Amino acid sequence: MPHPDFKPLSLMSASPVGTTADPWTPLPYADVPRYDARSLLVHWPRLHAGHPLPPPAEGHPLAEGWLLYHNGEFQRAAALGLLHGAEGLVLANQATAIYANYLEPRESVRLSMFRQVIERAAAQVASEPGNCHALYWQAYALGRYSQGISVARALAQGLGSKLKGALEQVIELQPDHADAHIALAAFHAEVIDKVGALVGRMTYGVRAEMSVELFERGLELHPHSPSALMEYGRALLMLHGDARLREATQLYEKAAALLPVDAKERLDVELARAGLSD
Repeated sequence: MPHPDFKPLSLMSASPVGTTADPWTPLPYADVPRYDARSLLVHWPRLHAGHPLPPPAEGHPLAEGWLLYHNGEFQRAAALGLLHGAEGLVLANQATAIYANYLEPRESVRLSMFRQVIERAAAQVASEPGNCHALYWQAYALGRYSQGISVARALAQGLGSKLKGALEQVIELQPDHADAHIALAAFHAEVIDKVGALVGRMTYGVRAEMSVELFERGLELHPHSPSALMEYGRALLMLHGDARLREATQLYEKAAALLPVDAKERLDVELARAGLSD
């Protein structure tokens, strides 16, 4: 079972810094579920169980983009999303953020990608304050960017308050957004781990019991999410240490045993396996 600080932002080894114009690292697994235009729409509810999103109309250009995303062609998906203005931003931001988190090997490029998502999503939120998808991907990128520069530094810069506020707004607007519950739960645990329960509660409004409640609700909404199971396992170790090691290990084992439904979940399952062997 991994230490709670086991949160690799990439499955790949570090390499010399390049630019985001370079070809993105391809998905390294051949055993990824593949979809076509018809099967994508049939499986859409399961593919988007963590973040409810209406499916694109059959034949719409964004349907092709989502097909590319779920099949693991993240660069092409992001590029296609950016061609379609505000309507395509959720695809562009999701593809960019997920690629950066799991596959981009260069730290500076990874952080630059997260900043791009933060900026695009923030601009969209400014013009569409109730856009749950923009708020969520803004928060997701803020969280991963914060881990990259260190959570303590991010908190000092006020990024934690922005992240927490965005996720709370997502949940208020879309109460069945499982991923937002999980992300907010992880934020509570991470802040407590870094600054302590008392400072965390007084300064950032985080509580251990709220973290658990949010995890339980998120998994109730999406029980087959490998990333949610891993985040819960990490959080139990951050909040309770070795006293919850067995339970945390069981959560990682459950995540590692899941059958992934798309490229992103395939990457999650690989992270769970890596965590168990750490």
